[in-house]
Amino acid sequence: MNGSESGFNPAFNIATIKQVVNEAIERVAPVSVRMPTPTRLRDLIRQIRAARTAAEERSVVNKECAYIRSTFREEDSVWRCRNIAKLLYIHMLGYPAHFGQLECLKLIASPRFTDKRVGYLGAMLLLDERQDVHLLITNCLKNDLNSNTQFVVGLALCTLGAIASPEMARDLASEVERLIKSPNAYIKKKAALCAFRIIRRVPDLMEMFLPATRSLLTEKNHGVLITGVTLITEMCENSPDTLNHFKKESGQREIVPNLVRILKNLILAGYSPEHDVSGVSDPFLQVKILRLLRILGKNDAEASEAMNDILAQVATNTETSKNVGNTILYETVLSIMDIKSESSLRVLAVNILGRFLLNNDKNIRYVALNTLLRTVHVDTSAVQRHRTTILECLKDPDISIRRRAMELSFALVNGQNIRGMMKELLAFLERSDAEFKAHCSSAVVLAAERYAPSDKWHLDTLFKVLLKAGNYLRDDTVSSTIQIISSAATERQAYGAMRLWTSLEQSAVSGLATEKQPLIQVAAWTIGEYGDLLVSEASSAISMVDEDGVDDFVRPTEEYVIDIYQKLLWSTQLSISTKEFLLLSLAKLSTRFTTQASQEKIRVIIDTFGSHIHIELQQRGVELSQLFRQYGHLRPALLERMPAMEPVAAPHRDEQELDLSDTSPDHTKPDQDALLDLINGSDSLTNGDVEHQPEQIATTNNNTSSNDILDLLSGLDLTPSVPAAAPAVLLANNNVEPSAAPAALLLDGLFAPPATPQPPHPADANERNAAGAEWERAVLERGGVRVCVSARRAAGAAATLTARATSQLHTLTDFLFQAAVPKKIQLDMMSPSGTTLSPQGEITQVLKVTNPTKTPLRLRIRVSYNIDGTPVLEQTEINNFPADLFN
Repeated sequence: MNGSESGFNPAFNIATIKQVVNEAIERVAPVSVRMPTPTRLRDLIRQIRAARTAAEERSVVNKECAYIRSTFREEDSVWRCRNIAKLLYIHMLGYPAHFGQLECLKLIASPRFTDKRVGYLGAMLLLDERQDVHLLITNCLKNDLNSNTQFVVGLALCTLGAIASPEMARDLASEVERLIKSPNAYIKKKAALCAFRIIRRVPDLMEMFLPATRSLLTEKNHGVLITGVTLITEMCENSPDTLNHFKKESGQREIVPNLVRILKNLILAGYSPEHDVSGVSDPFLQVKILRLLRILGKNDAEASEAMNDILAQVATNTETSKNVGNTILYETVLSIMDIKSESSLRVLAVNILGRFLLNNDKNIRYVALNTLLRTVHVDTSAVQRHRTTILECLKDPDISIRRRAMELSFALVNGQNIRGMMKELLAFLERSDAEFKAHCSSAVVLAAERYAPSDKWHLDTLFKVLLKAGNYLRDDTVSSTIQIISSAATERQAYGAMRLWTSLEQSAVSGLATEKQPLIQVAAWTIGEYGDLLVSEASSAISMVDEDGVDDFVRPTEEYVIDIYQKLLWSTQLSISTKEFLLLSLAKLSTRFTTQASQEKIRVIIDTFGSHIHIELQQRGVELSQLFRQYGHLRPALLERMPAMEPVAAPHRDEQELDLSDTSPDHTKPDQDALLDLINGSDSLTNGDVEHQPEQIATTNNNTSSNDILDLLSGLDLTPSVPAAAPAVLLANNNVEPSAAPAALLLDGLFAPPATPQPPHPADANERNAAGAEWERAVLERGGVRVCVSARRAAGAAATLTARATSQLHTLTDFLFQAAVPKKIQLDMMSPSGTTLSPQGEITQVLKVTNPTKTPLRLRIRVSYNIDGTPVLEQTEINNFPADLFN
């Protein structure tokens, strides 16, 4: 008898058996089970990837979602796990999948591990605390946290950490705390991570987990160690009390020696295939430990001393050929700079960053520059050793690296290296992108003003900035340059006129004047004031060799100067503001030049502007023309040389300043209106790119405006409850004489009778000498923001105050510094060094105070800035300046 006769068929294999069984089930199963076999997940992925258009993809997804909905309605438990898995993939593509939330709960309640795994994954992706279904999962989590299977417990802990609401965290925190003490390393590390997430959600539960964390650092399992260190780091960062708790532990519980021991074992341990990453033993654990050591050692000399040796070992023994080693070295540098480390250790850290600057990886170079910028104020001399490398980064093709290198270079400028640094930075300014020019030019001007070795060098540097920055120069630089030339000696004024004439001539001849309008404005003002020195033979003795040893000055004739002016005034590309400078300068030259032909030529040019299309130029042309006719006898007196200007704060880009309206004695206004004019100054809020013409503000009694003032002054009382004879105030470089009492309350008692001056601090005698050394105090310190004010006696009854603001934690934007003093004292505020304050960076604001009566100085300052979009306003008063500051 053969196989066929006995009923055996060799082709009757396993696949055939499955088909027979399925057909038998179909014949006897109820209708609800007779659903077609669902598409497998891999087949669905293939179908979606094969779709050629978005519409075709939506069609596939909608068809599959409709099928999955029908299986849910039919309570098909056979394929629920597969359908949820497909639904999660659809959710990841961005399509709605909320209708699968209850099905996830059914899978979680299943006794099968495979069902639980997909169910918990669905819960983490589809549920959040805003859903009512979220509350139904708490009981399932509690049951699974008590499971005998470690993998089920792990699933529950992962889900709890991902979706825990404050209520759920409080209900299950005790279960998590119990599992942290579990002898099973797998459960212990999962529980520690879950506790980490719970503490972030509900910081009040931190104390519950505190006892359980002590045992985590004694484990040998690296997974438990890294989760334990992560948990302790989170506790220390969020709670100063917890940080002090860990610092005060002693004996075997002392945390710093334990961390040092673990880190030392990792460094000295041999090759371990389980933990080795590119030849480094468990770099993830090393980084976590270094970060925790940084937190524990900050402002703690004893803890810092205990970790100095291990940090030195890590810095010297870590392999730097791989990126893994660079990561550990970076964390080591941050730890060294944050704790109270030894000076030699800080030098080692800076040298590591110097090596980073030579790395080919752009990310490593950027990190090095960023870190050096944060640490340059900690050890400037160590960073100065790498100045050449930092300057080379100014030529890097990466824009982010160039920006950080520029900021760091300005932080390194001092009186010793000013010449070399300015040469490199001016070269960078010339070739830099447009977005760098405004910030770079302003920083060069401030550095030159602070560290200039000579007046001639200062002028040459300013002229080079005007030439290289072009129209990207900020308006305050133009006004400050004019002020410096005005107050210089006659020889320097002649030198400035000659040097600027050379630049003006070259710009006009080459046709590049439109690209260098700030230079044209400064040159026009200077030549208009000192044009007689420009063409005079008597000034030939003045050396025109600049700091670079170049002398390209050729003395022009009066006619040639006028021709150049005419060419510029006829240009259609120059701005109206620049032409106003040129027109007034040309009018002044009529009193500086001696020949009648020159004066007549100037008159003809000015007369043509009497019919100019622009009303401002037309008005100037008409008025100046009258000085050549019926008021000709007044022209020499009206256009004579201006006296030396006092330093005045110019409007600053990205900065709003308070301005004042007319406050002459015969100009009386209602009380509220005087205050409105003082504060609002809507027409005086200027931007460096917009021409500004002051306009008189209308006098109105508007309650809404009054409310705005109340908001601005943080609720200062404006009721007329004080005597009418209120002193006047000086605010933001402007004088105002308020006509009644409410304005006297603007600065909240600043102008009350001065209190008895406090005796100088004992240290003041050491801080100041007869030459006028600086007195310095920290006047404001809140939320990581610190403002220090230093005072230096100047010639006469004057002093120079310098406010320096630093931030330890956050980046501050829209930083604005305001100051006020009594009327008897004159206050001039220079332009600040910037409006954005980065961590470990600095913004400086120079204030020049003149006190003829030598009354005790009282200064009220107000600082405003934004942190992550949140506005902050701080105010304080300083009344303990040295008694002999103005003597």
